[in-house]
Amino acid sequence: MRIPPHLFPMSRVPRLAGYVLMAAAVLMAVLARRGLDKIGPVPSVAIILLLGMVGVMLVFTDLMVRGLYARIDAAKAHEGEGE
Repeated sequence: MRIPPHLFPMSRVPRLAGYVLMAAAVLMAVLARRGLDKIGPVPSVAIILLLGMVGVMLVFTDLMVRGLYARIDAAKAHEGEGE
């Protein structure tokens, strides 16, 4: 049984969360530039890099999945024209 795609629309929440994480990394980088060296026992640069990488991963993954679904939909539409 196939579930119709309109019942579960793709959410933009992961991409927005990625943008928020990247913005937090930029804000922390500015604070690190002004003298924030450590956050607890961890160097602030490690946390900045982690936040930025996870944010970029969420954004790019969301965009790639959307592009893949768009190509699949286009291929199905093209296949339907041939009939």
